[in-house]
Amino acid sequence: MADFTSDFWNIYVALLTILGIVGCGVLLWSQSTHKVSALKSVDGHVGTTGHIWDEDLTELNTPMPRWWMWLFYLTIVFGVGYLALYPGLGSYAGKLGWNSTGEYKQELAKAESQYGPLFARYQQQDLRAVAADPQAHAMGERLFLTYCAQCHGSDARGNKGFPNLTDKDWLHGGAPETIKETIMKGRHGVMPSMAAAVGSDKDIENVAHYVLSLSDSTSDPIKTVMGKSKFSACMACHGAGGKGNQALGAPNLSDKIWLYGGSAETIMETIRKGRDNTMPAFGDFLGEGKVHVLAAYVWSLSNPPAVATK
Repeated sequence: MADFTSDFWNIYVALLTILGIVGCGVLLWSQSTHKVSALKSVDGHVGTTGHIWDEDLTELNTPMPRWWMWLFYLTIVFGVGYLALYPGLGSYAGKLGWNSTGEYKQELAKAESQYGPLFARYQQQDLRAVAADPQAHAMGERLFLTYCAQCHGSDARGNKGFPNLTDKDWLHGGAPETIKETIMKGRHGVMPSMAAAVGSDKDIENVAHYVLSLSDSTSDPIKTVMGKSKFSACMACHGAGGKGNQALGAPNLSDKIWLYGGSAETIMETIRKGRDNTMPAFGDFLGEGKVHVLAAYVWSLSNPPAVATK
């Protein structure tokens, strides 16, 4: 790694940049010394390079217009001035001392001074009251579309491996405070491989059909009966009736809501290989004030306005 952080690379980049600018200037000067009169033939017509295509398509040997040449000269002058004022020559910071990190911090400070008091005011309110506030709802929606829609979708209905936030099926609980905790600290859901605990491939298939029967989904009745006893390996997390355990983040298997799909093949894959899912923490990145408004918005997605106003 030291090879990429030594001063050599700063000098290398600066030297290439300077040589590139000087080279452009020399090339431009060499091409601007030709005169149009010197290129004319005896009869007064402009000469050619001698290149002819399709019998009569001839390449004329004429210099670029002067105004065009001066535009290139001005570009070089602008480049030199820019590199003198702003970073661009290796580690040279420029006369103005500007950098993208400083610009970003200034924008953050400006936004915090403008919107910080508003988020702080909402943070002091109950999450249900924030969810019922139209302005806070609009702010929460913009936060959701910016930071959450990539996984949960712009309509919050989720996708394979990403929960639907518009229903009332929650892995860790759907109370506003629990949703806020999830956004603040993140979640790490792990379903270990249960292949060794369940048994053979046939046993895994039987358990998959038993799991389907818990939600009255289509299943083979014989395989369901045979899989019931093997389901004991899953009861520690999902419970005897497959109702799940929100304290562990274990999903309810008795409804028809599936995170990865509800086919027998998908359930068998889950039993064999397990699942590992991570919801990143946003507390340090967004701050509690924004998370508070965002959590209220997410809670409102699965609660009608009449409930949100209570």
